[in-house]
Amino acid sequence: MAKKSSGGKNGKSRARERLIASAYELYSRSGTNRVGIDRILAESGAAKASLYKHFKSKTELTLAVLERREQVWTQEWLIGEVTRRAHTPRDRLLKIFDLFHEWFQRPDFEGCLFMRVQLETEWRSRENRAAVGKHDAIRAFVRGLIAEFGYARPTEFAQVWHELMQGSIIAAGEGQARAALHAKQAGKLLLEHWPRGR
Repeated sequence: MAKKSSGGKNGKSRARERLIASAYELYSRSGTNRVGIDRILAESGAAKASLYKHFKSKTELTLAVLERREQVWTQEWLIGEVTRRAHTPRDRLLKIFDLFHEWFQRPDFEGCLFMRVQLETEWRSRENRAAVGKHDAIRAFVRGLIAEFGYARPTEFAQVWHELMQGSIIAAGEGQARAALHAKQAGKLLLEHWPRGR
C-alpha cells in the first residue's frame, strides 16, 4: 500500500491502488466479462484518464488484479494460514481443506478468481496464461510439503492434490457445502497409498 503523502508519485500510486482494489472486488463477485471499465471507474472514483495513465488497457488492469489475488489469497491467506495453523507436512496438506471448508461456509464465498478468468478468456490470451500461471505457486507449496515426506513423484502428487482443491471449489460453487471435507477424506487416502521413494 502506498504511503500517504501529498501529490506526486504517491498520488498516482493511490489512484492505481483504488483501481486495483475496485477491480479485484468486482471481478471476485461478477467475473471479468460482466465488469466493464465504466463500472470499475464508478466504483473506484477514478477518472478514465487516471486509469489509462496507470494501465494501457483492461487487460493490463486484469493482470494487476491477478497479481494482487496471488498475494492476498495464495500467499497471505492460504499458505500463510496453513503454515500458521499446522506444523507437519501432512497436517499442512490436510489443513488446506479445513481452510477451504471455512471459506465455503462464508456468505461472501466467491470461488476461485484464477479459474474464473481461465473460463472467461480465450485460451492463449495474456489473462488466461497469467491465470494458469498463478496456480504454480499453489502446486509448488504442495510439492514442497510432499517432498518432505520422501514420497515419489512430488510434481505429479502436487498436480493431483491441486485437482482435489479445484474440484472442491467447483462443487462448493454448486452448493455442496461439505465439498472440502469430502476432498479431505480423499486426500487422506491419497497420502496413505502414494508410493514412497524417488
